[in-house]
Amino acid sequence: MGAQQVAERFAELYGARPEGVWAAPGRVNLIGEHTDYNDGFVMPFALPHQALAAVSRRTDGVLRLHSADIDGGTAAVTELRLDALAPQSDENWTAYPAGVVWALREAGHEITGADVHLSSSVPTGAGLSSSAALEVVIALALNDLYALGLHRWKLARLCQRAENVYVGAPTGIMDQTASACCEQGHALFLDTRDLSQRQIPFDLAAEGLRLLVVDTQVKHAHSGGEYGKRRAGCEKGAALLGVDALRDVPYADLDSSLARLGDEGVVRLVRHVVTENHRVERVVSLLRSGEARAIGPVLTEGHASLRDDFRVSCPELDLVVDAALTAGALGARMTGGGFGGAAIVLTEATDVDTVTKATEEAFAASGFPNPRVFEAVPSPGARRLS
Repeated sequence: MGAQQVAERFAELYGARPEGVWAAPGRVNLIGEHTDYNDGFVMPFALPHQALAAVSRRTDGVLRLHSADIDGGTAAVTELRLDALAPQSDENWTAYPAGVVWALREAGHEITGADVHLSSSVPTGAGLSSSAALEVVIALALNDLYALGLHRWKLARLCQRAENVYVGAPTGIMDQTASACCEQGHALFLDTRDLSQRQIPFDLAAEGLRLLVVDTQVKHAHSGGEYGKRRAGCEKGAALLGVDALRDVPYADLDSSLARLGDEGVVRLVRHVVTENHRVERVVSLLRSGEARAIGPVLTEGHASLRDDFRVSCPELDLVVDAALTAGALGARMTGGGFGGAAIVLTEATDVDTVTKATEEAFAASGFPNPRVFEAVPSPGARRLS
């Protein structure tokens, strides 16, 4: 659904044209998994899949929400009172846009209401940040309509607060920052401690390469307990090592640091985070040196660490990686929070069909549902369309 269709549906629902239409993309994380809530490094880029929002202001303290993606778009408009918004009071999809309104008001911004119609092409539950896209598109629309003057990084922070506090999912800052700040043809090298950013040119097509996303169709939920357990384990590791966050453990001192930890579970978590930060720095260096093919083995190393140390993979994700590498891919790894979702595969452009076929055949032989495979093209971040 495009901007025009979203605007037309808004008019059908609310009786007038919207004041504007905005877009915010999902994202794929090239490298840097479970490092963001450890003050570490990440490297996402925006997908062409995006959430669209047609929005108009209200002055009566009412928020009205509708989605084209719920019940085929036939569900009724949800009406909420702004003064009644409260953290973890809503377990539906509306918690994401409502949480952003709550976070803006909690930060002192005078939001008096809105009518919203949403439509998203970002796959849900695939680790591609469908929730962050919903949050960012609402934040950007309200920032524009209410002339709040907030920078993109600040909008991302408020969206993260909405997800952490209002929704109750203990996610880091990467997803919202990627949706808000990525640029077309680039990957975003983000330091999640100070939010400093560098746009790293990432044009694989020009080098005869492709990056495939393989959605396993296995759904995951960030607000589930396993994610929170790992975050708590990382915080325990930092406390035992006497540092503010695992970001502060030098890669060169990793072995001596691990020797100070008695809990094998914490050892595994710390080892993953420290080595993953190092992998992000290696990928940045390789891309800046024009050695895109050389990032393949680094991606595969990252998957092994997520599988064996962080233990957030699943049989379907492991099968994607094994099948793709066997078929000649340059590298592959799971992406996103884990326990399902998607994997990424770096391959020569000439091998895309071979790798795709091999992956699909491996799934069929294992009795898994057919995966969804598409090319990941670095796309623009959030923006106003009309």
